[in-house]
Amino acid sequence: MKPLVLLIVIFMAIPLNKVYAQGVSQSKHNLSASGKGAVKTMDDDRVCIFCHTSHVDNPKAPMWNRKQSGAIYTLYDSSTLDAKPGQPDGTSILCLSCHDGTVALGNTYKNPNSMSFAHSMTKRGNLGTDLSDDHPISFIYDESLAAEDGELNNPVTLPSNVLDKNDKLQCTSCHDSHNDMEGNFLKYSNEFSELCFTCHDKEYWTNSSHNTATNTWNGSLPNPWSHMDNPYTTVSQNGCSNCHDTHNANGKERLLKSKVEEDNCLDCHNGNVAETNIQAELSKPYRHDVYNYIGIHQPMESDLTNNKHVECVDCHNAHASNNSDAQAPLVKGYNLNVRGVDKNGTSIKNSINEYEICFRCHADNAMVQEKTTRYLGASNTRLDFNPNNISMHPVIEQGKNPNPRGLITPYDASSKIYCSSCHASDGENSSQGPHGSIYPRILKANYDLSITPNLGESWPILIQSSFTLCFECHEVNSVTNIHTQMSNGHFMETIGCNACHDPHGYEGGTLSENAYGINFDQSVIQPNPINGRMIDLDQKKCFMTCHDPRGVVNYTHKPEGSDY
Repeated sequence: MKPLVLLIVIFMAIPLNKVYAQGVSQSKHNLSASGKGAVKTMDDDRVCIFCHTSHVDNPKAPMWNRKQSGAIYTLYDSSTLDAKPGQPDGTSILCLSCHDGTVALGNTYKNPNSMSFAHSMTKRGNLGTDLSDDHPISFIYDESLAAEDGELNNPVTLPSNVLDKNDKLQCTSCHDSHNDMEGNFLKYSNEFSELCFTCHDKEYWTNSSHNTATNTWNGSLPNPWSHMDNPYTTVSQNGCSNCHDTHNANGKERLLKSKVEEDNCLDCHNGNVAETNIQAELSKPYRHDVYNYIGIHQPMESDLTNNKHVECVDCHNAHASNNSDAQAPLVKGYNLNVRGVDKNGTSIKNSINEYEICFRCHADNAMVQEKTTRYLGASNTRLDFNPNNISMHPVIEQGKNPNPRGLITPYDASSKIYCSSCHASDGENSSQGPHGSIYPRILKANYDLSITPNLGESWPILIQSSFTLCFECHEVNSVTNIHTQMSNGHFMETIGCNACHDPHGYEGGTLSENAYGINFDQSVIQPNPINGRMIDLDQKKCFMTCHDPRGVVNYTHKPEGSDY
């Protein structure tokens, strides 16, 4: 009696949907008249006849009753693929005798005249002969492949039913045609990507938000999981499947669910799953325009590529990204384990500091030219921020001024800042990074880049709204007092911060002429025509010629300078 009770208890502990689905007769592989799926024939009521037979000379093991088309298949390929798939063989070619769509389901050795079917297989079941959008099969999975790839488990540790007798990965590595307990005839549940991690060992995944996030989809279109037959409820449960599709993937390389790169990210990061709406930021007038490029980015591309583009994965590693915090200049969790270029111009696999990610496109191969033409420096921000410069914002190391005036708490002489301290999405509830902004240069607050803002005599009142960005760190009263001491601040009536100060930094110059970020805009300020000088900070004298490009103002100080 006790064994019977135990059996009943075990049976009741298994979800009913799995109990009913586990046998072939209750699964979609029952193509007979008694089949439970839409694809079935009314011409035969035998369950196994569609794959197996006996007492027939032609079929090979395992008493296979299906004909093969002899098709030549287009294989999966990718710039990151280390395996060497061949034409499907072994159990995979048996599976394809149904699933490549070239041989009718009822066309078996036992029934050469074929049986009729009311419905055909869905697109997901009919893989066709183009397997370039499906997980690669029929390749040798050995220790050398695992070592070369670096993110595959050693085959010695795999369950015994994963590889075939020739150490090849086949359809049957993931699927068991006789057991549908896990759905889609999977050998293991793929909740939390259990099936994927049978073979794959993705670096950094453990702490990734895509592995830990409990976010759910709010039901607003688009459906981020429409490519999945039976998606789970949360991001962490769906795991790899949030972005990847093992069969019929639209983004063939790396089996991404969408061909358009950003669509793999933005159907979650649009406020419908992830908390922050990145898609809205990328719709602003000034942005990292990921929409403008497709099929250009490659994971193995050079760190100093001249092939201009920007994609989400240039700044974010989906297998590593999380919401951990950090102090400048160290990378925050959102940008963990992304390639970069260090302060010396050396390529590095994993950026330690945020600026190293930025330097890939804004340093030695600057993709964006400086808007303001200055006397010193160049468009290479790596050189502009060099700590050995006369003056620079403290992005790489702390600033040169041991006693800076007018900084707002918590900033002081030892502070360091991020590139994203200035370049980031605008708005209080916006994302921290430089996705998009209503302000030029993807600045998070207003910074008037007009050649002559013309604030007039009310400049002390108007300067904060015109250069809001500056006053997130600098105290406005201190700034206005300092500038009023220079010739009563009359120059501020016409020009603004950008005409005199270079917000990054610059090579060259001297302390007496270029401390405090002074690197004049050539279109506004030019040297004195007599002595060739512009300013002497030690003597507190101005020499420059100030120009309004419209020709309204053309004022030159006396050659000997003017006290301030």
